[in-house]
Amino acid sequence: MTTISKVAERAGVSRTTVSHVLNHADRVSAHLRARVLEAVEELGYVPNPQAQSLRTGRTNIVALLIPDIRNPFYPELVKTAQSDLEAIGLDTMIFNSDVPGGHPQEHNKEYLRQIRNKRVDGLIVGDFALHRMHDELLKLDIPTVFIGDLPNHAVDSVRIDDFGGGRAMGQYLAGRGHKRIAHVTGPSHFAEAMARAAGLEAGLAEAGTPAAPELRYEGTYLAPSGEAAVDWLVENHRHAMPSAIFFANYLMATAGLARLHDHGLSVPNDIAVAVFGDQPEMRYARPTLTRIGVAPAALAHRAVAMLIERLNGTYTGAPRTEVLDCALKQFDSA
Repeated sequence: MTTISKVAERAGVSRTTVSHVLNHADRVSAHLRARVLEAVEELGYVPNPQAQSLRTGRTNIVALLIPDIRNPFYPELVKTAQSDLEAIGLDTMIFNSDVPGGHPQEHNKEYLRQIRNKRVDGLIVGDFALHRMHDELLKLDIPTVFIGDLPNHAVDSVRIDDFGGGRAMGQYLAGRGHKRIAHVTGPSHFAEAMARAAGLEAGLAEAGTPAAPELRYEGTYLAPSGEAAVDWLVENHRHAMPSAIFFANYLMATAGLARLHDHGLSVPNDIAVAVFGDQPEMRYARPTLTRIGVAPAALAHRAVAMLIERLNGTYTGAPRTEVLDCALKQFDSA
């Protein structure tokens, strides 16, 4: 059995140096770290995680709690966070609260219990994963970063400027000459969805194009509601169709795009389409969607950076709230 002593002997260093390389790499020079890691590789040494945890008080595990693993936004967010954490020697444990499944609070109570019991070093929460359970964050005693709008400011958070993004899109569509613009919002019980809707209407008003309440449809953020919204538009406004439609997220937009095709409507010739969001998968839609938003990777990078500042003690102040500006990207659809 390979021991830490054998690794130290092979590398020509002390056991303490080996321990520092494995647990506190920043305390060791790059040259010594390379020698030790080479010895670890040659001997096939695998540190005992339980023993490491007892020595350091750390598990080197960060939990990620997300609301819907099927939504393309979250796999990209998780992948980026996992890569960033892995680069500094931290593993990830992923929990999916399945908000669309209808039982997120039951799942979350169990997940939060597991997170407390497993004594993870930190937690990153993806917006709607703790919908209506934000006060649970006040009970946690581990560094936590929330991605999304966090009204109680219980922990550090980073979010998209939803209102600003909606506003910029309203100004853009009005500037393109659109006067009647349909709007498929997110659920009214999500603050982010309502901020996007308010922003769009503010942008339109500022450009001299008042919003049309009769063209507003409340979606669910899920694909079927994108289809239903288009069916509703065609059924109720066939003889006075809007010249553009703005979807509040990617899933509704791609489903709506397909449904417009089913109805024989050409994009953008018959109707322009724009969307809030900036997921990598959007490059596969045709026509390419004009969009406004923040890439999931950007949110993940910042969330991990904020968490590491807490873990390393480089920031110990009051909970922070950071807001990322949206970027407008013009493509073929609008």
